[in-house]
Amino acid sequence: MSSPTQRMLRSPVLAFVGLAIVWEIAVHAFAPSPRYLPALSAIAQDAWSVWPQLMRGFGRTLLETVLGFAMGAVFGCLCGTVFTYSRWMERSVFPLFVVSQTVPVVAFGALIVIWFGNSLLAKVMTAFFLTFFPVTVNTLRGLKSCDPQRIALMKSFGAGRLVMFFKLAVPSALPQIMVGLRVAIGLSLIGSVVGEWFGETVGLGVMLMEAMNADLVLRLWVVMFACGLMGALLYGLLTFVERRLVWWRSES
Repeated sequence: MSSPTQRMLRSPVLAFVGLAIVWEIAVHAFAPSPRYLPALSAIAQDAWSVWPQLMRGFGRTLLETVLGFAMGAVFGCLCGTVFTYSRWMERSVFPLFVVSQTVPVVAFGALIVIWFGNSLLAKVMTAFFLTFFPVTVNTLRGLKSCDPQRIALMKSFGAGRLVMFFKLAVPSALPQIMVGLRVAIGLSLIGSVVGEWFGETVGLGVMLMEAMNADLVLRLWVVMFACGLMGALLYGLLTFVERRLVWWRSES
Protein backbone atom coordinates (compact mmCIF):
# COMPACT_ATOMS: atom_id res chain seq x y z
CA MET A 1 0.00 0.00 0.00
CA SER A 2 1.20 3.50 -0.78
CA SER A 3 1.82 5.91 2.06
CA PRO A 4 -0.08 9.21 2.46
CA THR A 5 3.04 11.06 1.31
CA GLN A 6 3.25 9.02 -1.89
CA ARG A 7 -0.44 9.57 -2.61
CA MET A 8 -0.02 13.31 -2.08
CA LEU A 9 2.96 13.41 -4.46
CA ARG A 10 0.89 11.67 -7.13
CA SER A 11 -2.02 14.08 -6.66
CA PRO A 12 -2.77 16.31 -9.67
CA VAL A 13 -3.50 19.16 -7.25
CA LEU A 14 0.17 19.26 -6.30
CA ALA A 15 1.13 19.41 -9.97
CA PHE A 16 -1.24 22.34 -10.57
CA VAL A 17 0.10 24.21 -7.54
CA GLY A 18 3.65 23.66 -8.72
CA LEU A 19 2.79 24.86 -12.21
CA ALA A 20 1.09 27.97 -10.80
CA ILE A 21 4.18 28.84 -8.71
CA VAL A 22 6.51 28.37 -11.68
CA TRP A 23 4.17 30.43 -13.87
CA GLU A 24 4.06 33.35 -11.45
CA ILE A 25 7.82 33.33 -10.85
CA ALA A 26 8.57 33.12 -14.59
CA VAL A 27 6.31 36.07 -15.41
CA HIS A 28 7.96 38.28 -12.80
CA ALA A 29 11.44 37.10 -13.76
CA PHE A 30 11.21 37.43 -17.57
CA ALA A 31 8.44 40.08 -17.79
CA PRO A 32 6.78 38.94 -21.04
CA SER A 33 4.04 41.06 -22.59
CA PRO A 34 0.74 40.57 -20.72
CA ARG A 35 -0.88 39.94 -24.09
CA TYR A 36 1.09 36.72 -24.38
CA LEU A 37 1.46 35.55 -20.79
CA PRO A 38 -0.15 37.53 -17.95
CA ALA A 39 0.58 36.83 -14.31
CA LEU A 40 -1.78 34.50 -12.48
CA SER A 41 -2.27 37.18 -9.83
CA ALA A 42 -3.53 39.59 -12.51
CA ILE A 43 -5.89 36.93 -13.86
CA ALA A 44 -7.21 36.31 -10.34
CA GLN A 45 -7.80 40.03 -9.80
CA ASP A 46 -9.76 40.28 -13.06
CA ALA A 47 -11.82 37.23 -12.08
CA TRP A 48 -12.64 38.84 -8.72
CA SER A 49 -13.73 42.05 -10.43
CA VAL A 50 -16.41 40.16 -12.42
CA TRP A 51 -17.13 37.48 -9.82
CA PRO A 52 -20.98 37.74 -9.82
CA GLN A 53 -21.12 37.62 -13.63
CA LEU A 54 -18.60 34.78 -13.67
CA MET A 55 -20.64 32.72 -11.21
CA ARG A 56 -23.86 33.26 -13.17
CA GLY A 57 -22.14 32.31 -16.40
CA PHE A 58 -20.52 29.27 -14.79
CA GLY A 59 -23.86 28.04 -13.45
CA ARG A 60 -25.66 28.54 -16.77
CA THR A 61 -22.99 26.78 -18.82
CA LEU A 62 -22.84 23.96 -16.27
CA LEU A 63 -26.60 23.45 -16.54
CA GLU A 64 -26.46 23.34 -20.34
CA THR A 65 -23.51 20.95 -20.28
CA VAL A 66 -25.08 18.52 -17.81
CA LEU A 67 -28.45 18.46 -19.58
CA GLY A 68 -26.88 18.02 -23.03
CA PHE A 69 -24.55 15.33 -21.70
CA ALA A 70 -27.38 13.43 -20.00
CA MET A 71 -29.51 13.47 -23.16
CA GLY A 72 -26.57 12.44 -25.34
CA ALA A 73 -25.52 9.67 -22.96
CA VAL A 74 -29.00 8.11 -22.84
CA PHE A 75 -29.50 8.45 -26.60
CA GLY A 76 -26.02 7.10 -27.35
CA CYS A 77 -26.43 4.05 -25.09
CA LEU A 78 -29.81 3.25 -26.64
CA CYS A 79 -28.52 3.63 -30.20
CA GLY A 80 -25.40 1.59 -29.46
CA THR A 81 -27.56 -1.19 -28.05
CA VAL A 82 -29.91 -1.16 -31.06
CA PHE A 83 -26.98 -1.24 -33.49
CA THR A 84 -25.48 -4.19 -31.62
CA TYR A 85 -28.55 -6.40 -31.92
CA SER A 86 -29.86 -5.14 -35.27
CA ARG A 87 -27.39 -5.60 -38.09
CA TRP A 88 -29.50 -3.83 -40.69
CA MET A 89 -29.89 -0.78 -38.41
CA GLU A 90 -26.14 -0.64 -37.94
CA ARG A 91 -25.56 -0.78 -41.70
CA SER A 92 -28.25 1.74 -42.64
CA VAL A 93 -28.37 4.26 -39.77
CA PHE A 94 -24.90 4.23 -38.20
CA PRO A 95 -23.25 5.75 -41.33
CA LEU A 96 -25.64 8.69 -40.95
CA PHE A 97 -24.28 9.19 -37.43
CA VAL A 98 -20.77 9.26 -38.84
CA VAL A 99 -21.71 11.81 -41.49
CA SER A 100 -23.43 14.01 -38.90
CA GLN A 101 -20.12 14.43 -37.06
CA THR A 102 -18.53 15.98 -40.15
CA VAL A 103 -20.89 18.97 -39.89
CA PRO A 104 -19.10 21.93 -38.20
CA VAL A 105 -20.59 22.56 -34.79
CA VAL A 106 -20.85 26.29 -35.56
CA ALA A 107 -23.06 25.58 -38.59
CA PHE A 108 -25.17 23.14 -36.57
CA GLY A 109 -25.48 25.69 -33.75
CA ALA A 110 -26.86 28.27 -36.13
CA LEU A 111 -29.39 25.75 -37.45
CA ILE A 112 -30.42 24.81 -33.93
CA VAL A 113 -31.16 28.45 -33.12
CA ILE A 114 -33.41 28.62 -36.19
CA TRP A 115 -35.27 25.50 -35.04
CA PHE A 116 -35.54 26.14 -31.30
CA GLY A 117 -34.97 29.89 -31.02
CA ASN A 118 -32.70 31.64 -28.53
CA SER A 119 -33.54 29.32 -25.65
CA LEU A 120 -31.90 27.02 -23.14
CA LEU A 121 -33.01 24.06 -25.24
CA ALA A 122 -31.01 25.32 -28.22
CA LYS A 123 -27.78 25.31 -26.18
CA VAL A 124 -28.60 21.90 -24.71
CA MET A 125 -29.16 20.47 -28.18
CA THR A 126 -25.79 21.78 -29.34
CA ALA A 127 -24.14 19.98 -26.43
CA PHE A 128 -26.21 16.88 -27.23
CA PHE A 129 -25.00 16.96 -30.83
CA LEU A 130 -21.38 16.56 -29.76
CA THR A 131 -22.14 14.06 -26.98
CA PHE A 132 -24.13 11.19 -28.42
CA PHE A 133 -21.65 9.95 -31.04
CA PRO A 134 -18.72 8.85 -28.82
CA VAL A 135 -21.19 7.22 -26.42
CA THR A 136 -22.84 5.36 -29.30
CA VAL A 137 -19.54 4.12 -30.70
CA ASN A 138 -18.19 2.94 -27.34
CA THR A 139 -21.47 1.27 -26.37
CA LEU A 140 -21.51 -0.58 -29.69
CA ARG A 141 -17.89 -1.62 -29.31
CA GLY A 142 -18.34 -2.67 -25.69
CA LEU A 143 -21.41 -4.81 -26.31
CA LYS A 144 -19.77 -6.50 -29.28
CA SER A 145 -16.68 -7.36 -27.23
CA CYS A 146 -18.58 -9.74 -24.96
CA ASP A 147 -16.72 -13.05 -24.55
CA PRO A 148 -18.34 -15.75 -26.78
CA GLN A 149 -17.35 -18.47 -24.29
CA ARG A 150 -19.25 -16.75 -21.51
CA ILE A 151 -22.25 -16.35 -23.81
CA ALA A 152 -22.17 -20.06 -24.60
CA LEU A 153 -21.86 -20.91 -20.90
CA MET A 154 -24.89 -18.83 -19.93
CA LYS A 155 -26.91 -20.31 -22.80
CA SER A 156 -26.03 -23.78 -21.55
CA PHE A 157 -27.63 -22.87 -18.22
CA GLY A 158 -30.79 -21.72 -20.01
CA ALA A 159 -30.32 -17.96 -19.58
CA GLY A 160 -32.69 -15.84 -21.65
CA ARG A 161 -31.81 -12.79 -23.70
CA LEU A 162 -32.72 -10.28 -21.03
CA VAL A 163 -30.71 -12.11 -18.39
CA MET A 164 -27.70 -12.36 -20.69
CA PHE A 165 -27.98 -8.69 -21.57
CA PHE A 166 -28.15 -7.36 -18.02
CA LYS A 167 -25.94 -9.96 -16.33
CA LEU A 168 -23.26 -10.39 -19.00
CA ALA A 169 -23.36 -7.91 -21.88
CA VAL A 170 -23.84 -4.70 -19.88
CA PRO A 171 -21.17 -5.47 -17.24
CA SER A 172 -18.74 -6.46 -20.01
CA ALA A 173 -19.44 -3.25 -21.92
CA LEU A 174 -19.38 -0.86 -18.95
CA PRO A 175 -15.61 -0.11 -19.07
CA GLN A 176 -15.87 0.83 -22.75
CA ILE A 177 -19.06 2.83 -22.19
CA MET A 178 -17.38 4.83 -19.42
CA VAL A 179 -14.55 5.70 -21.83
CA GLY A 180 -17.13 7.14 -24.21
CA LEU A 181 -18.80 9.09 -21.41
CA ARG A 182 -15.49 10.62 -20.29
CA VAL A 183 -14.79 11.72 -23.85
CA ALA A 184 -18.32 13.02 -24.27
CA ILE A 185 -18.33 15.24 -21.17
CA GLY A 186 -15.60 17.45 -22.59
CA LEU A 187 -17.35 17.64 -25.95
CA SER A 188 -20.59 18.55 -24.20
CA LEU A 189 -18.88 21.51 -22.55
CA ILE A 190 -17.54 22.64 -25.92
CA GLY A 191 -21.02 22.38 -27.41
CA SER A 192 -22.52 24.50 -24.63
CA VAL A 193 -19.92 27.24 -25.03
CA VAL A 194 -20.32 27.33 -28.82
CA GLY A 195 -24.10 27.30 -28.51
CA GLU A 196 -23.97 30.41 -26.33
CA TRP A 197 -22.36 32.35 -29.17
CA PHE A 198 -25.72 32.53 -30.93
CA GLY A 199 -27.64 35.22 -29.10
CA GLU A 200 -27.30 34.13 -25.45
CA THR A 201 -26.89 36.74 -22.68
CA VAL A 202 -25.52 34.57 -19.85
CA GLY A 203 -22.79 31.95 -19.90
CA LEU A 204 -19.07 31.42 -20.24
CA GLY A 205 -19.42 31.43 -24.01
CA VAL A 206 -20.96 34.90 -23.84
CA MET A 207 -18.13 36.15 -21.63
CA LEU A 208 -15.63 34.63 -24.05
CA MET A 209 -17.11 36.47 -27.04
CA GLU A 210 -17.32 39.74 -25.11
CA ALA A 211 -13.68 39.43 -24.10
CA MET A 212 -12.61 38.71 -27.68
CA ASN A 213 -14.59 41.62 -29.11
CA ALA A 214 -13.28 44.06 -26.47
CA ASP A 215 -9.72 42.69 -26.62
CA LEU A 216 -9.73 41.85 -22.90
CA VAL A 217 -6.83 39.42 -22.67
CA LEU A 218 -7.13 38.85 -18.94
CA ARG A 219 -10.82 38.06 -19.28
CA LEU A 220 -10.02 35.47 -21.93
CA TRP A 221 -7.73 33.72 -19.45
CA VAL A 222 -10.39 33.93 -16.76
CA VAL A 223 -12.97 32.23 -18.98
CA MET A 224 -10.48 29.58 -20.11
CA PHE A 225 -9.62 28.74 -16.51
CA ALA A 226 -13.33 28.62 -15.62
CA CYS A 227 -14.02 26.21 -18.50
CA GLY A 228 -11.01 24.11 -17.53
CA LEU A 229 -12.19 23.94 -13.93
CA MET A 230 -15.68 22.88 -14.98
CA GLY A 231 -14.34 20.23 -17.34
CA ALA A 232 -11.98 18.87 -14.66
CA LEU A 233 -14.77 18.68 -12.07
CA LEU A 234 -17.14 16.87 -14.41
CA TYR A 235 -14.42 14.49 -15.59
CA GLY A 236 -13.44 13.77 -12.01
CA LEU A 237 -17.07 13.07 -11.11
CA LEU A 238 -17.35 10.56 -13.95
CA THR A 239 -14.10 8.91 -12.87
CA PHE A 240 -15.51 8.58 -9.34
CA VAL A 241 -18.70 7.01 -10.70
CA GLU A 242 -16.67 4.64 -12.88
CA ARG A 243 -14.70 3.40 -9.88
CA ARG A 244 -17.97 2.60 -8.11
CA LEU A 245 -19.68 0.95 -11.09
CA VAL A 246 -16.73 -0.87 -12.65
CA TRP A 247 -15.30 -2.05 -9.32
CA TRP A 248 -13.96 -5.32 -10.76
CA ARG A 249 -11.69 -3.42 -13.14
CA SER A 250 -9.67 -1.86 -10.28
CA GLU A 251 -9.22 -5.30 -8.73
CA SER A 252 -7.90 -6.94 -11.86
